[in-house]
Amino acid sequence: MAARQEHDAGRSGAADGRSTRWAAHRVRRREQLIDAALAVLEEDGPEFGLQQVAARAGVTKPVIYRHFGDRAALVEAMGDRATNLLMARLMPAMFAERPLLERIRLTIEAFLGFIDESPRIYRFFARRVPAEGRDVAGVDKAFVAEALTSLMREYVLPFDPAAARLAPVWAHGTVGFVQNAAEWWLDSRAVSRDELADNLTALLWAQVDGIARRHGVVLDPHQPLTVEGIASLLGRRP
Repeated sequence: MAARQEHDAGRSGAADGRSTRWAAHRVRRREQLIDAALAVLEEDGPEFGLQQVAARAGVTKPVIYRHFGDRAALVEAMGDRATNLLMARLMPAMFAERPLLERIRLTIEAFLGFIDESPRIYRFFARRVPAEGRDVAGVDKAFVAEALTSLMREYVLPFDPAAARLAPVWAHGTVGFVQNAAEWWLDSRAVSRDELADNLTALLWAQVDGIARRHGVVLDPHQPLTVEGIASLLGRRP
């Protein structure tokens, strides 16, 4: 009886191991298909077909259907991947322990770098009609604006607690401002990427500096800006 139980346990363990390996294989295959689809989108444009994706991934079309069901589901997964790739660039820059001016520049550079390296991917999801699926661009803008709102509230609160409630206005305005300027540049290439980053950084810093000066505080753009540091500056105001 004991031997039978050990035998059954061994078979169960082997089955569990196979299931785990199969699940991991499916995840890897799914990721490979998404990567292939994004590559095809960037190379061939928004009218890409599943046959192109299959050829790029080295599989047959039924494999894609098995993992995603249809093209719409694949596009949704591509949107999620594009979001993750963008946020992987933006968030470390936005929350870096650097002087605020440098953080602004790094964040702008991260965004411009993403859309410059993957313009068709960016345009596809930025201009995609929400009725065709999840509004990827809208979700991304809202997420970035929420992150900016939390940062702005943290820094504005010591200056003016009443004004901190307006942080969402500044955050959403900033996101729209940078995005519109970046899209104009992506289509026109009227200035270099560095020139655009320089000017966007200067304009955004002017807003931060202007708020501080309105409250009698002069910030050093090349020094880290911390909540404690702001409180100290406020305490030394004449």
